[in-house]
Amino acid sequence: MSKVNKRKHVMNEALWDDYELPKENQSVVRVLKSKGNNLHEVCTPNGEEYLVSMPTKFRKNIWVKRGDYILVEPILEGDKVKAEIVKIMNKDSIKYYKENSLWPKEFDDGKKEENRINNGDDDDDLFVNTNRKNINVYESDSESSDDSDSNSDSEGGSSNK
Repeated sequence: MSKVNKRKHVMNEALWDDYELPKENQSVVRVLKSKGNNLHEVCTPNGEEYLVSMPTKFRKNIWVKRGDYILVEPILEGDKVKAEIVKIMNKDSIKYYKENSLWPKEFDDGKKEENRINNGDDDDDLFVNTNRKNINVYESDSESSDDSDSNSDSEGGSSNK
């Protein structure tokens, strides 16, 4: 299979959710950070942290960022790396898991997350440039008072003539 065909099939698998429920040994975890070399540090609903590996088929095709939810399957012979990624969860699969009462309550962010998914508002998809400082510009009251002072001076000056 060529690289292009492989990428096409992997992307279709990731984007088109088949709404398959997790098997008994699979669990949902949240990504804490990327450790490099296709390893990610994750947190379980219980608070346990460990490393998971990304399978070869996902590498260079799909990216996982901090805060994403993934479905993992444990690796029995794993010492440091205890699981392998099976599926990267998107908002539709998260909603489906919640409807079937399979979503861990520890990962439930409350009404904000629920409203965002139900309303289709997904601010996380917006790009934020972290390379630039965020500068807030406030208009001061002194500028508006200076304008009124200059108007009264020009009016006052014309009446003296």
